[in-house]
Amino acid sequence: MKKLIALFAVSAVASTSAVAAIALSGTASVSYDDNGSAASATTYDADLLVTGTAGATTVTVGMDVDGSGADSTSGNNTSQKPSITSSTMATTIGPVTVTADMFNETSIGSNTGAGGQGYEGSASEDTGVTISLDAPIGDATVGVDNSGNVTISGTWSGITMSHTSKSAGDTTTAAGSIAGMDVSVTNKAGATTWSLGTTVSGVGLTLASSQKVTATFGLAGNTMVVTSVPARAAADAVTTVAGVSGTFATTAKASYATVAISRSLTSGATLAATYNTFDDSLTLKASVAF
Repeated sequence: MKKLIALFAVSAVASTSAVAAIALSGTASVSYDDNGSAASATTYDADLLVTGTAGATTVTVGMDVDGSGADSTSGNNTSQKPSITSSTMATTIGPVTVTADMFNETSIGSNTGAGGQGYEGSASEDTGVTISLDAPIGDATVGVDNSGNVTISGTWSGITMSHTSKSAGDTTTAAGSIAGMDVSVTNKAGATTWSLGTTVSGVGLTLASSQKVTATFGLAGNTMVVTSVPARAAADAVTTVAGVSGTFATTAKASYATVAISRSLTSGATLAATYNTFDDSLTLKASVAF
Protein backbone atom coordinates (compact mmCIF):
# COMPACT_ATOMS: atom_id res chain seq x y z
CA MET A 1 0.00 0.00 0.00
CA LYS A 2 2.81 2.42 0.85
CA LYS A 3 4.41 1.75 -2.55
CA LEU A 4 1.06 2.39 -4.26
CA ILE A 5 0.59 5.70 -2.41
CA ALA A 6 4.14 6.72 -3.35
CA LEU A 7 3.47 5.87 -7.00
CA PHE A 8 0.35 8.05 -7.06
CA ALA A 9 2.29 10.90 -5.40
CA VAL A 10 5.04 10.76 -8.02
CA SER A 11 2.46 10.69 -10.82
CA ALA A 12 0.70 13.74 -9.38
CA VAL A 13 3.96 15.68 -9.11
CA ALA A 14 5.00 14.72 -12.65
CA SER A 15 1.68 15.80 -14.12
CA THR A 16 1.67 19.19 -12.38
CA SER A 17 5.37 20.12 -12.57
CA ALA A 18 4.86 21.92 -15.90
CA VAL A 19 1.64 23.94 -15.96
CA ALA A 20 0.36 24.26 -19.53
CA ALA A 21 -1.16 27.46 -20.93
CA ILE A 22 -2.51 28.52 -24.30
CA ALA A 23 -2.60 32.12 -25.53
CA LEU A 24 -4.39 33.37 -28.63
CA SER A 25 -3.48 36.59 -30.43
CA GLY A 26 -4.04 37.96 -33.90
CA THR A 27 -4.91 40.78 -36.25
CA ALA A 28 -7.72 41.53 -38.69
CA SER A 29 -8.31 44.30 -41.20
CA VAL A 30 -10.38 45.40 -44.17
CA SER A 31 -9.05 47.90 -46.71
CA TYR A 32 -10.60 49.86 -49.55
CA ASP A 33 -8.17 51.18 -52.17
CA ASP A 34 -9.39 53.43 -54.97
CA ASN A 35 -6.13 52.58 -56.86
CA GLY A 36 -5.98 56.00 -58.48
CA SER A 37 -7.06 55.72 -62.11
CA ALA A 38 -7.31 51.92 -61.93
CA ALA A 39 -10.26 49.88 -60.68
CA SER A 40 -10.88 50.10 -56.95
CA ALA A 41 -10.48 47.03 -54.74
CA THR A 42 -11.42 45.81 -51.29
CA THR A 43 -9.06 43.43 -49.50
CA TYR A 44 -9.25 41.50 -46.25
CA ASP A 45 -6.67 40.08 -43.89
CA ALA A 46 -6.99 37.99 -40.72
CA ASP A 47 -4.20 36.16 -38.93
CA LEU A 48 -4.06 34.12 -35.74
CA LEU A 49 -1.12 33.09 -33.56
CA VAL A 50 -1.59 30.25 -31.09
CA THR A 51 1.08 30.02 -28.39
CA GLY A 52 1.21 27.06 -26.05
CA THR A 53 3.59 26.87 -23.10
CA ALA A 54 4.41 24.08 -20.67
CA GLY A 55 7.22 24.98 -18.31
CA ALA A 56 10.24 26.01 -20.39
CA THR A 57 8.78 24.69 -23.64
CA THR A 58 6.88 26.90 -26.09
CA VAL A 59 5.01 25.93 -29.25
CA THR A 60 3.74 28.58 -31.68
CA VAL A 61 1.49 28.05 -34.70
CA GLY A 62 0.61 30.89 -37.08
CA MET A 63 -2.41 30.81 -39.36
CA ASP A 64 -3.82 32.92 -42.18
CA VAL A 65 -7.57 32.57 -41.65
CA ASP A 66 -8.99 34.84 -44.36
CA GLY A 67 -8.16 32.46 -47.19
CA SER A 68 -5.64 34.77 -48.88
CA GLY A 69 -2.45 33.17 -47.59
CA ALA A 70 -0.05 31.29 -49.81
CA ASP A 71 0.11 27.51 -49.83
CA SER A 72 3.50 26.24 -48.71
CA THR A 73 4.15 24.35 -51.93
CA SER A 74 2.59 26.31 -54.78
CA GLY A 75 2.91 29.86 -53.43
CA ASN A 76 -0.81 30.45 -54.06
CA ASN A 77 -3.78 29.68 -51.86
CA THR A 78 -5.74 27.94 -54.59
CA SER A 79 -8.08 26.35 -52.06
CA GLN A 80 -9.04 29.69 -50.46
CA LYS A 81 -9.02 28.00 -47.07
CA PRO A 82 -7.25 28.91 -43.82
CA SER A 83 -3.59 27.98 -44.06
CA ILE A 84 -0.68 27.44 -41.68
CA THR A 85 2.04 30.09 -41.96
CA SER A 86 4.45 28.98 -39.23
CA SER A 87 4.99 26.23 -36.69
CA THR A 88 7.85 26.11 -34.18
CA MET A 89 8.75 24.48 -30.89
CA ALA A 90 11.45 25.68 -28.52
CA THR A 91 12.66 24.32 -25.20
CA THR A 92 15.61 24.80 -22.86
CA ILE A 93 17.74 22.23 -21.10
CA GLY A 94 19.94 24.18 -18.73
CA PRO A 95 22.04 26.54 -20.92
CA VAL A 96 21.05 24.65 -24.09
CA THR A 97 18.18 25.84 -26.29
CA VAL A 98 16.58 23.46 -28.80
CA THR A 99 14.39 24.97 -31.53
CA ALA A 100 12.46 23.01 -34.14
CA ASP A 101 11.04 24.69 -37.26
CA MET A 102 8.28 22.34 -38.38
CA PHE A 103 6.81 24.26 -41.31
CA ASN A 104 8.18 24.88 -44.80
CA GLU A 105 7.79 28.55 -45.72
CA THR A 106 9.48 28.25 -49.11
CA SER A 107 6.81 30.33 -50.87
CA ILE A 108 7.15 33.47 -48.71
CA GLY A 109 8.35 36.48 -50.70
CA SER A 110 7.64 38.49 -53.84
CA ASN A 111 9.33 40.73 -56.37
CA THR A 112 8.36 43.93 -54.56
CA GLY A 113 10.96 44.11 -51.81
CA ALA A 114 13.84 46.59 -51.81
CA GLY A 115 17.10 44.94 -52.80
CA GLY A 116 15.63 41.47 -53.16
CA GLN A 117 12.78 39.92 -51.20
CA GLY A 118 14.02 37.23 -48.82
CA TYR A 119 12.84 33.63 -48.86
CA GLU A 120 13.75 30.60 -46.82
CA GLY A 121 14.65 28.06 -49.48
CA SER A 122 13.47 24.52 -50.11
CA ALA A 123 11.62 22.31 -47.66
CA SER A 124 14.79 20.45 -46.74
CA GLU A 125 16.53 23.74 -45.93
CA ASP A 126 13.61 25.42 -44.21
CA THR A 127 12.52 22.84 -41.67
CA GLY A 128 14.95 21.48 -39.13
CA VAL A 129 16.28 21.58 -35.59
CA THR A 130 18.69 24.15 -34.18
CA ILE A 131 20.64 23.49 -30.98
CA SER A 132 22.40 26.42 -29.32
CA LEU A 133 24.40 26.94 -26.13
CA ASP A 134 24.67 30.31 -24.36
CA ALA A 135 27.22 30.94 -21.64
CA PRO A 136 27.88 34.26 -19.85
CA ILE A 137 31.52 35.37 -19.79
CA GLY A 138 31.96 38.61 -17.89
CA ASP A 139 29.64 41.22 -19.45
CA ALA A 140 29.29 39.20 -22.65
CA THR A 141 27.29 36.15 -23.65
CA VAL A 142 28.88 33.59 -25.97
CA GLY A 143 26.62 31.30 -27.98
CA VAL A 144 27.28 28.48 -30.41
CA ASP A 145 24.79 26.46 -32.47
CA ASN A 146 24.89 23.14 -34.30
CA SER A 147 25.81 24.92 -37.56
CA GLY A 148 29.07 26.11 -36.02
CA ASN A 149 27.97 29.75 -35.83
CA VAL A 150 29.50 31.57 -32.86
CA THR A 151 27.83 34.69 -31.46
CA ILE A 152 29.22 37.13 -28.89
CA SER A 153 26.77 39.72 -27.55
CA GLY A 154 26.45 42.20 -24.71
CA THR A 155 25.86 45.79 -23.68
CA TRP A 156 28.71 48.14 -22.92
CA SER A 157 28.35 51.83 -22.00
CA GLY A 158 24.73 51.76 -23.18
CA ILE A 159 25.61 50.30 -26.60
CA THR A 160 24.24 46.84 -27.40
CA MET A 161 26.53 44.89 -29.71
CA SER A 162 26.46 41.45 -31.31
CA HIS A 163 28.91 39.65 -33.60
CA THR A 164 28.15 36.35 -35.30
CA SER A 165 30.94 34.45 -37.02
CA LYS A 166 29.83 32.00 -39.70
CA SER A 167 31.15 30.55 -42.93
CA ALA A 168 28.63 32.44 -45.08
CA GLY A 169 29.88 35.82 -43.82
CA ASP A 170 30.05 37.50 -40.43
CA THR A 171 27.27 39.72 -39.09
CA THR A 172 27.91 42.58 -36.66
CA THR A 173 25.23 44.81 -35.14
CA ALA A 174 25.40 47.79 -32.80
CA ALA A 175 22.55 49.88 -31.40
CA GLY A 176 22.23 52.58 -28.79
CA SER A 177 21.33 56.17 -27.97
CA ILE A 178 24.00 58.77 -28.73
CA ALA A 179 23.49 62.51 -28.17
CA GLY A 180 19.70 62.12 -28.18
CA MET A 181 19.64 59.98 -31.34
CA ASP A 182 18.82 56.27 -31.64
CA VAL A 183 21.52 54.75 -33.83
CA SER A 184 21.52 51.26 -35.33
CA VAL A 185 24.27 49.83 -37.56
CA THR A 186 24.45 46.38 -39.18
CA ASN A 187 27.29 44.91 -41.22
CA LYS A 188 26.43 41.65 -42.93
CA ALA A 189 29.06 39.92 -45.04
CA GLY A 190 30.72 43.28 -45.74
CA ALA A 191 27.52 45.22 -46.58
CA THR A 192 26.62 47.94 -44.06
CA THR A 193 23.17 49.38 -43.34
CA TRP A 194 22.22 51.94 -40.71
CA SER A 195 19.33 53.95 -39.34
CA LEU A 196 19.02 57.13 -37.25
CA GLY A 197 16.05 58.18 -35.17
CA THR A 198 15.39 61.32 -33.12
CA THR A 199 12.59 63.64 -32.00
CA VAL A 200 12.54 67.32 -32.90
CA SER A 201 9.77 69.58 -31.53
CA GLY A 202 7.50 66.59 -31.00
CA VAL A 203 8.14 65.14 -34.47
CA GLY A 204 9.73 61.70 -34.64
CA LEU A 205 12.22 61.48 -37.51
CA THR A 206 13.95 58.39 -38.89
CA LEU A 207 16.55 58.18 -41.67
CA ALA A 208 17.84 54.92 -43.12
CA SER A 209 20.86 54.14 -45.26
CA SER A 210 18.44 53.29 -48.08
CA GLN A 211 17.59 57.05 -48.07
CA LYS A 212 14.11 56.34 -46.74
CA VAL A 213 12.86 59.17 -44.49
CA THR A 214 9.90 58.99 -42.11
CA ALA A 215 8.31 61.72 -39.97
CA THR A 216 5.71 60.91 -37.30
CA PHE A 217 3.72 63.50 -35.35
CA GLY A 218 0.39 64.12 -33.66
CA LEU A 219 -2.37 66.05 -35.42
CA ALA A 220 -5.63 66.92 -33.62
CA GLY A 221 -5.74 63.59 -31.78
CA ASN A 222 -4.59 61.64 -34.83
CA THR A 223 -1.19 60.23 -35.77
CA MET A 224 0.28 61.35 -39.09
CA VAL A 225 3.17 59.54 -40.74
CA VAL A 226 4.87 61.04 -43.81
CA THR A 227 7.27 58.72 -45.63
CA SER A 228 9.62 59.39 -48.53
CA VAL A 229 10.70 56.19 -50.30
CA PRO A 230 13.67 56.36 -52.73
CA ALA A 231 13.72 54.76 -56.16
CA ARG A 232 14.41 51.02 -56.23
CA ALA A 233 16.72 49.40 -58.75
CA ALA A 234 16.05 45.98 -60.24
CA ALA A 235 17.89 43.07 -58.61
CA ASP A 236 18.43 39.51 -59.76
CA ALA A 237 17.43 36.53 -57.68
CA VAL A 238 20.07 34.98 -55.43
CA THR A 239 20.03 31.22 -54.96
CA THR A 240 20.17 29.69 -51.50
CA VAL A 241 23.65 28.20 -50.99
CA ALA A 242 24.98 26.19 -48.04
CA GLY A 243 21.99 27.03 -45.86
CA VAL A 244 22.23 30.78 -46.50
CA SER A 245 18.83 32.11 -47.57
CA GLY A 246 18.73 33.68 -51.01
CA THR A 247 16.41 36.37 -52.35
CA PHE A 248 13.74 36.66 -54.99
CA ALA A 249 14.31 39.01 -57.91
CA THR A 250 13.01 42.57 -57.49
CA THR A 251 11.60 44.95 -60.07
CA ALA A 252 12.60 48.58 -60.50
CA LYS A 253 10.31 51.22 -59.04
CA ALA A 254 10.35 55.02 -59.10
CA SER A 255 10.53 57.03 -55.88
CA TYR A 256 7.28 57.99 -54.17
CA ALA A 257 5.85 59.36 -50.93
CA THR A 258 3.01 58.35 -48.65
CA VAL A 259 0.95 60.27 -46.09
CA ALA A 260 -0.94 58.18 -43.54
CA ILE A 261 -3.33 59.45 -40.88
CA SER A 262 -4.60 57.03 -38.24
CA ARG A 263 -6.74 57.20 -35.12
CA SER A 264 -7.39 54.67 -32.37
CA LEU A 265 -11.07 54.31 -31.48
CA THR A 266 -12.63 53.51 -28.10
CA SER A 267 -14.02 50.36 -29.70
CA GLY A 268 -10.45 48.98 -29.93
CA ALA A 269 -10.21 49.34 -33.70
CA THR A 270 -7.92 51.70 -35.63
CA LEU A 271 -8.96 53.71 -38.67
CA ALA A 272 -6.33 54.83 -41.18
CA ALA A 273 -6.26 56.74 -44.46
CA THR A 274 -3.14 56.55 -46.65
CA TYR A 275 -2.38 58.61 -49.76
CA ASN A 276 0.30 57.27 -52.13
CA THR A 277 1.86 59.54 -54.75
CA PHE A 278 3.10 56.57 -56.81
CA ASP A 279 -0.33 55.83 -58.27
CA ASP A 280 -2.27 58.77 -56.81
CA SER A 281 -4.29 56.34 -54.68
CA LEU A 282 -6.16 56.62 -51.40
CA THR A 283 -6.54 53.61 -49.11
CA LEU A 284 -8.98 53.44 -46.19
CA LYS A 285 -8.32 50.74 -43.62
CA ALA A 286 -10.00 49.50 -40.45
CA SER A 287 -7.93 47.15 -38.32
CA VAL A 288 -7.75 45.55 -34.90
CA ALA A 289 -5.10 43.65 -32.97
CA PHE A 290 -5.72 41.41 -29.97
